[in-house]
This record gives sequence, C-alpha cells and structure tokens, in this order.
Amino acid sequence: MTQIESDQKNLIGLTRSSLSQTLLELGVPERKLKMRVDQLWNWVYVRGCRDFWAMSNLAKDFRDLLDKNSVLRVPECRIRKISMDGTRKYLFRGDGGHEFETVFIPEEGRGTLCVSSQVGCTLNCTFCHTGTQAWVRNLTVSEIVGQIMAVRDDLNEWPTVGSTYTSEQRLISNVVLMGMGEPLYNFDNVRDAMKIVMDGDGLSISRRRITLSTAGVVPGIKRAGEEIGCRLAISFHATTDEIRDKIVPINRKWNIATLLEALRNYPRLNNSDRITFEYVMLKDLNDSEEDARRLVSLIRNIPAKVNLIPFNSWPGAQFERSTPEKISNFARIIYNSGYPSPVRTPRGEDILAACGQLKSETSRLRRKRISVN
Repeated sequence: MTQIESDQKNLIGLTRSSLSQTLLELGVPERKLKMRVDQLWNWVYVRGCRDFWAMSNLAKDFRDLLDKNSVLRVPECRIRKISMDGTRKYLFRGDGGHEFETVFIPEEGRGTLCVSSQVGCTLNCTFCHTGTQAWVRNLTVSEIVGQIMAVRDDLNEWPTVGSTYTSEQRLISNVVLMGMGEPLYNFDNVRDAMKIVMDGDGLSISRRRITLSTAGVVPGIKRAGEEIGCRLAISFHATTDEIRDKIVPINRKWNIATLLEALRNYPRLNNSDRITFEYVMLKDLNDSEEDARRLVSLIRNIPAKVNLIPFNSWPGAQFERSTPEKISNFARIIYNSGYPSPVRTPRGEDILAACGQLKSETSRLRRKRISVN
C-alpha cells in the first residue's frame, strides 16, 4: 500500500450513515447527501464498480473529489485453488499484509460463500485446523464485505449495464459466517458488514440466506438475534460437558446448559428460523447411539435441525472420521426423533477447503520453511 493510498479512506465497508458522514466531511452539501450516498451505493454494491471515473451519472467535480480523497479497495486475492468438485478456495491479503481464507461452494441452483471474520482463531477447537493457527486480529468491515465482492469479481457475476440480471440468477445465493474465526468475538464489524450485505438496494442477500456460526459465545447470541437477525448455527459437537470441554474449550466458560438456555431465548427462534446444530462426527468419541439420543434430549423444544459433518482430516489431526455406518445410524436416530439430520457432503477436501480445514497458506508455508531449515 502506498502512502497516497494510506491517506485515502476506503469507502467499501462504510454503512450508509458512515458514508454520509464521510461525504459531508469531504464537503458534499447536506442537501445532496442522500442522493450521493444512493448513487455511490448503487455503483459499488449493485454494479461492483471500483473506478470513480466510470460512474457516469456523478458530476465531474464530485468524481474528482472522491478520486483524490478515497478509494474502493477489496482484499487482494493471493492464491485461488479450484477443487475437482468445483469448490473454490481463496487466500486473501487484507490490511497490514494479514491473510485469511474464503471458500465458495457451488451447488445446483445456488452457491454458498463461507466467509471469515478473523485472522486465525482464539477458540482452539481440537478438531479444527483453523484452531491450530494463533489469533492475529479481527477482520474489518471492509475485509468482511470485500470477501463477497472479490469472489463476485472472480465469478464475473456483477450485472452489466442494461442487463436483466436478478437475485435468483446469482452464483452466490447464500453466505455463511463459518470461515476462520469466531464471528461473535468480532461482533460490531460482523454486524455492520451484514447490514451492508443485507441492504435491499445493494448486495441484497436476504437475512434468511445468511447464517452465523458460533461455538457458543453466549453473551453475543441474543445480540445477534436483535442486531443482525440472520440465521444461527451452533458448533455443538458433543453431548456431555466432559467431551465438549476437551474438543470445544469455550465450553469451560459457557457450558452446555448455559448455551442451551441462551438458544431457547434467541429472539428469532421459530419453526421457519430454526437453529442449526453442527455436529462433527469423530470416530469413537461422540458418535454412539447414546450420544445421538442424548443430543435429541438436549435440544428438545428448540426448533432445530442437526447438520452431521463427517470429520475432514488435515495434517497432524488427532481424530478420525466416524464410519459411514455410524454416521448413518446417528442420523437415523435424530431423524426418527423429529429433527432433520442431513449429512453434509464433504466439499473441496483435495484443496483443504472443507469444513474445519481452513488455515492461512502463509502459516503453513512459514512452518514448512522452519522445518526445512
């Protein structure tokens, strides 16, 4: 980043009110603020434009003002890998040179983007590759929103002038905050980023198509329902405190009973906005019939579904994936108790893009260099 760039304000990631305040400080007359914000918002978030001089309906003096004082910058894509199944994994470089990963999963008639909220992670979940990478910092609003914009660049899915492009035709139809980091430990930035993503006159991804996954940061759960309003997923993975303390260490701070109480009081809890319980299947640790029945008992009276995730291995992992028979039997018990229990099909395993496999490429390369030396 050059000195000139560092003195210019990045407009991507500003909420409407922050953008309005920024334009006011640049000298835009108050009577024109709403119009200018609406114009910029459309160019940036509907058309994906990053060049002020290409914004043809803006006055030339306004474009000159923007060009001299601000930028439209998204994270830089350093590495892109494409799996045999079409999954795409991106290594992005953000402010300060810090790097993080994002995954796009194409599906029939839709596509899901798995977005990171932090560089590294503080939670140290023992089955998760990201948990082996030390936490560096929270991602900014611009870096969170920018992941979506940068992937749309790569997929070439911004509408062209005069096109009849609709939201139903999007390649990125769903966003899940399930990448690197714990979203509720970066609450304010995640909230503001999702406000931009959900804005109906911009990126316009419905709250029902956004899912925030937390390992159980109890104080943030109610706030998420009230201030973000997206769907909620819980990295649950165990049915006893003894096992969950070991594999999801945050359980030592907020145990299963405390977490479930918070979920029963989630502001948007109903049958159409069910909570998803994510449950990674670990051989001979949490995959018994007793575990399945105990899970059903724990979540009783909570509108929910259970996503069963076959463990995705990574170099140095201490766990193994449950057998197909055990996974199938576990799913059957959950389903027969009245809860949907889909088994997630692993995607992007050949490029370490599957659930629990994300870790910044630079961290892996740095460790490799050390071992060689």
